[in-house]
Amino acid sequence: MDPAEIEFLAEDERVRIVPNFNEGTLYLIEGDVGPFRAGQPVEVPLWVALNLRQRQKCRLLQPDWMTPDRLESVREDEKDSQFFTRLPANGHMFAVAQLVLDVALADLTHADRVKSIVKDIWDVRQAKLRKSVNALVQSGQKHAKLDHLELIELNAVRPLLPHTLDQIQRLEVATAAVARRRAAATGTGSTSQSSSFLSGADRSSANNTMY
Repeated sequence: MDPAEIEFLAEDERVRIVPNFNEGTLYLIEGDVGPFRAGQPVEVPLWVALNLRQRQKCRLLQPDWMTPDRLESVREDEKDSQFFTRLPANGHMFAVAQLVLDVALADLTHADRVKSIVKDIWDVRQAKLRKSVNALVQSGQKHAKLDHLELIELNAVRPLLPHTLDQIQRLEVATAAVARRRAAATGTGSTSQSSSFLSGADRSSANNTMY
């Protein structure tokens, strides 16, 4: 998947908004949304919230996990663990955070701190991911299992990892081909020497017979 497709999936995350208009229930394919009453919070898919916010039709309520205190806790847990920890937002924390920060920055409290901490969490996890990829390549294994990774994180290493594994496979094939050629050359040389030796013995035997 490319980043746009990952963002599309992340936009199904549910968030709360405070609309400034009145409207009945919207009957969508993925489910009913609304009704909307001015000043009353309502839960909607993120894509609906972003659309309404861009048209100044609502105010987005900051998700509980996007507070500085909650994110700092996530960051510390990530630093303390050698493995990847489970993130909030149903596996789309980074994508959701980016979308919300892009569209509804004014609706967030301590937005700069939130943005900084999310970036810190991303950096910590990317360092772990690079270390894991390096260990996979050096081990010679063809697959690995990593829990609690988000799609956007996997997308960050997608251009590198397949290319690296492809180059390793090419080197292995070339090395095997060289080994086969050497083995074949060694076998041919031994056979030639044996034939030459036998031929000399035959000639000596023939000469002795003549005398």
